[in-house]
Amino acid sequence: MNTITLTTPGQFDVSDTKAPDSCPPGHALVRVHRIGICGTDLHAFRGKQPFFTYPRVLGHELGVEVVEVAPNNLGIKKGDRCSVEPYMNCQDCGPCRRNMPNCCINLKVLGVHIDGGMREFITLPIRKLHKSDKLSLDQLALVETLGIGAHAIERAKVQKGEDVLIIGSGPIGLAVTQFAQVAGANVTVADTNAARLEFCKSNLGVKRTVLFGADVAENTATIGELPLVVFDATGNPQSMANAFYYYANGGRLVFVGLFVGNVTFDDPNFHKRETTLLASRNSTPGDFTRIISLMEKGEIDTSPWITHRAPASRMIADFPKWLDPATGVIKAVVEF
Repeated sequence: MNTITLTTPGQFDVSDTKAPDSCPPGHALVRVHRIGICGTDLHAFRGKQPFFTYPRVLGHELGVEVVEVAPNNLGIKKGDRCSVEPYMNCQDCGPCRRNMPNCCINLKVLGVHIDGGMREFITLPIRKLHKSDKLSLDQLALVETLGIGAHAIERAKVQKGEDVLIIGSGPIGLAVTQFAQVAGANVTVADTNAARLEFCKSNLGVKRTVLFGADVAENTATIGELPLVVFDATGNPQSMANAFYYYANGGRLVFVGLFVGNVTFDDPNFHKRETTLLASRNSTPGDFTRIISLMEKGEIDTSPWITHRAPASRMIADFPKWLDPATGVIKAVVEF
């Protein structure tokens, strides 16, 4: 089978590898049809992804078809189209026992810590497959990205009518935006990229956007009355440090993006506002179930998301272009 491996930063190789010839107990053999490309993959290509080693088969946003599976009590059968929950948790550590599999001490994420789905076939635990008889393979490949946003909104306990600022309008920021809207929040999106802000207005129905500059005071003045909840989805250290000035007293700050390094903040400013600081990591099985249900009912529209696509045979040539914001990439998808 064809397998694409990121051998070193900036270098993919294609190889003919042996397809799995059997399924371990509790696993299914699946055919990979769609792979969403996200910031994790782009950072890995640049050599700037934390928790990452080379060589690595990328691919954790997957739309797959079940090829072989033993009888099971999860309702997964041959021919099912599924989204893949790519977080391989041990089921035994403290966080797993507390129903926090996304924070498993021994967590291995497909395409990051272990080889992912940028290949024709892969065996996966049945419990990591989330099927839908209604969604397309394109939609199923987007569920994982949406899960990041859904989980962040749940972490912050966003309530109807709350003022929410989302910094960053890349795919993760868009996912946070959509679920903030589902929660009934008053959403403002901020970015340094005017074209992405226009995308939010035109495609997600965001009524208020703010074009950020380098000056924190000017940004704060532009925001006006400060929101109660701020999400930083940039993974940019300067943006994350600045975010401590953009929420109201008693507010909540949620870091959804991450980077390799330290975040610093002014402690008196942090204390006088009685800030709640949260991190949001990955998502949970329940998030996948809820997202698929919302998508099937048409309450989450993913049609604007995929702006670029390529067959596996052309992906290596196209991939470097997807790093350039000037190309207008929101979400690229590889067809395997």
